[in-house]
Formats: sequence, C-alpha cells, structure tokens
Amino acid sequence: MILGIDLGTSMVKAAMFSRDGECIGVASRKSSPTALGGGRIEQDFEEIVTAVSEVVREVCADCEPPEAIGITGQSDGLWLLDETGHGVRPAVSWLDDRGNPYLQRWIDDGTFRAVFRRNANAIFPGSHAPLMAALKDGDPEALMASHTASYLKDGILQRLTGARVTDASDASLPFLDIVKRDYDPEILKMLGLSDLRRLLSPVMPAPGQAFSLNAEGARLTGLPEGIPVHAGPFDLVACAMGAGVRKVGDGLIIIGTTLACEVMVDRVDTQSDPVGMTLCMPEEGRWIRAMPATVGTATLDWVLDLVGATHADVETLLAQSRPGANGVTALPFFSATGERAPFVDVKARGQLCGLNTATTRADLVMGVCESVAYAARHCIEAAGLTGRVLVCGGGANSQTWSQMVADVLQRPLYIAPRPEVGARGAAIAAMNVAGISYDADAWAEPEGVIEPRRETAARYEAGFAQYLDTVEAARGLWNRPAVKEQGLLCPAI
Repeated sequence: MILGIDLGTSMVKAAMFSRDGECIGVASRKSSPTALGGGRIEQDFEEIVTAVSEVVREVCADCEPPEAIGITGQSDGLWLLDETGHGVRPAVSWLDDRGNPYLQRWIDDGTFRAVFRRNANAIFPGSHAPLMAALKDGDPEALMASHTASYLKDGILQRLTGARVTDASDASLPFLDIVKRDYDPEILKMLGLSDLRRLLSPVMPAPGQAFSLNAEGARLTGLPEGIPVHAGPFDLVACAMGAGVRKVGDGLIIIGTTLACEVMVDRVDTQSDPVGMTLCMPEEGRWIRAMPATVGTATLDWVLDLVGATHADVETLLAQSRPGANGVTALPFFSATGERAPFVDVKARGQLCGLNTATTRADLVMGVCESVAYAARHCIEAAGLTGRVLVCGGGANSQTWSQMVADVLQRPLYIAPRPEVGARGAAIAAMNVAGISYDADAWAEPEGVIEPRRETAARYEAGFAQYLDTVEAARGLWNRPAVKEQGLLCPAI
C-alpha cells in the first residue's frame, strides 16, 4: 500500500493505493480559507494538521500500514513557522491580494520582467515574494519571529518527520535558479528581500528525499515510526505525474479552483513573454511549463450563485442552452487578484455581454463555461502543447463541460485516472524516492477519451477568435488612466 496526501485549498484528502495503482480508499476534510475582508484571506495551519491526522487515520483504519507516504498540495501562500514547525501567525493564502501593489510596482519598474529573464517564472500576488514584501511592511514582527517561510506541504512534512526542506517544484517561483536548483541571490536582491533569505528552506536535490516518520508523526497519524515520507512535488507537477504526462509536449488541463494548463518541456525559455510558471520536475532536465489561470470552477461557482443554482444543476442547465449560449459571451476573470496566465494583469475583471430580455439562466451558465473552455485553449497553447492532452479536476466531472473543452480544442481529451490525481502523483513520487518498484503504465492509464465533435468546430473556432479579441480590447480598458483613477475596472457586466 502507498498513501498519497493532497492538501488542497479547500479540502484535505488522503488516498490509499495498491501497488498496481488501484485506489483502495479516500478520506477528506474541508479546510476552507477565511476571508477577512478587504481582499485578505488566511488559513489556520493547525486546522490543516488536524485534518491530515483525521484523514490518514480514517483511510488507514482497515489497511496494513503503507510502505511509503507521499505529500502534495497547494503551493504558494505564506506559511510562517517556528523552529518546531508550528505557525507563528495564520498563513496568508495564495488567494490573498495584499501582494497586488508590490507586484504592480515590480511590473512598472521592470523588476517583474527582469526576474522572469532569470528563471522563466512570472511572479503573481499570492506567491512568496509579494506576500513577504507585504508582511515586511505590515507585520515585520511575524517575520522576525519566524524560522521558516514555508509551503504548506513542507510544514506538514516537518510536523511528521522533523525535516525542514522544500521541493524544487515549490521553490521554482520566485527565487530559484531552476537549472541549478538552488536559490538565486540576484533575484532576492532585485526584489529587496535578501535579508529574508534565512527563512527559505534548503532545496532537496533531484529527485528528492524521503524522511522517516518520527514519534510526533506517529502520534498524529496513528502509523508506526520509520515509514518513509516524501513531500513534493506540489500539486501542479504531482497532477501531471498522476495523470500520465510523461513525454515532452504532452499536456494536462486541470479544471479546478484554478484552471491550470501545463505542458512538459525539456528546455527553459526565459526570452518569451513574462507569463506563467516553469516548474522543476523530480528529474533533472524536465520542467512543467504551467499557465495556472485564476479562472476555473470558482468562476462557475460565481455564476451558479448569481442564478440561484448548484453544481447538481449544471448538466441540466447546459442542456437547456446550446453552443454559443444564444449570444451570451463572457470573460471569466472574476478573481480579486486579477489574472496571471496566459497574461498577467492585476486589474483583469470579468465581463458578461450579449444579454437581452430573452437571456436565460442556462445561457449565462453556458456562456461562462464556454469562456473557461476558451481560456483553457488560450493557456494550453501558450504553454506549448504539441502532444496529447489529458484532463482532470472537479470541473472535468461534468461530461458536458469536458466535451465543450474537447470541442474548443478540436483535440481528443484523455481522461486522467481517477480518483485523486494529485494524491496519485504524490504516491508515484514517493515510490520513486523510496525505491519501490511499480508498473508506471498501470498507474497512469487514461480512463477514456472524449473525441471533439466536428459539427461544433466552426462555431467554437469563431468563438475562440472573438474571445481573444475581447480579451485584448478589455485589457486596454482595464489599464486606461481614467479607469485606474475611478476604479471602473469593467465596461460591461
């Protein structure tokens, strides 16, 4: 048995897998970020620790102890810990927008572009650099009291094993030299954060390390001491591994809270437009080129709440409209932090157009879902897709929405093995590090394929072209001086 733990933004899960890749059981607990108002969103680290304890105990209750434990989860955000791995203050979520003005300053003065030219990673508001800068001004006492500016899964690893390390996939953005896999002092200097270098955990060498479950970890999980535990890679890379992205050019679309579109690459491109992430994979010479857009199921949640519907109504509502949404079009940029892929604009805002008195609830849902599908194509093509493309995430559970994505791409869409693609990837990474043999093909066999419909090709090709034109027009409006001054960020709602 191999145990995979996935520390999501709103859910903590543990999944037990047999040696041949079959998922034996899953346990989960909600762990929602707390909105404090004014764009501030934080999470309680001890709540996550408790949730990990509960899900591991539940999923292991009727099984033999696992041979290895792999941990993945949300990256970014700022988890300030003391020397024992306990929180110094509530963690600042990656959804928090207090880093926005710092990022905007770096964009305006050229620092943002200069950092990308060194490590092919575009800083976004919820990553370590802007949040550390914000706390340096707003809560310097917390930084002074901290031993580690951690990532969530690394904090859990420390509580289970005592190890203070991080994975190169997490550290890739924003401070890492992603070829040498070590921190770049010049990037820290550019960002004015050299004095906080002491807070950064050592980066594990490729392909990573396993650490033994210690007495405290055994107490938390109910498992015997000595089990090898591996934390890394973080969820974007873990999902690629769990879905079966193994060839250069293959891609994955994760329709989750974030619409994460990613492609495996074998070179680092620092000269392209400064956007997206280039994340170290466990093996040297391979990276995931990721375009994690802030649109995704959160955008669907917004429109469902607007029309008084739930996720259980999605298939019915989509069936009541038709491709093209009876003229309704949308820009899905409803995040308070703007957009980070395949372009960066902290002022990006959502838009609904083409409404009239005949517009239905179903048309609104269809229009928004289509806009997310267009965003997926925009992102996956920008990431460099040349091979096959897989899909996973909560949104992929909608057959109609998945079909829509295949139609917009006009490519076959392979369904990643379910359930728990991220935890599956964490388990694979743990087996690799622990030296456990397994059948890689069996672990990543697609569950099926969705073929694109030819009859929708022309409509969606035209719709995608219109989407791109609308994005470019809106970007000009978002950044007009009068719009900035008056706070009128969207010309149409």
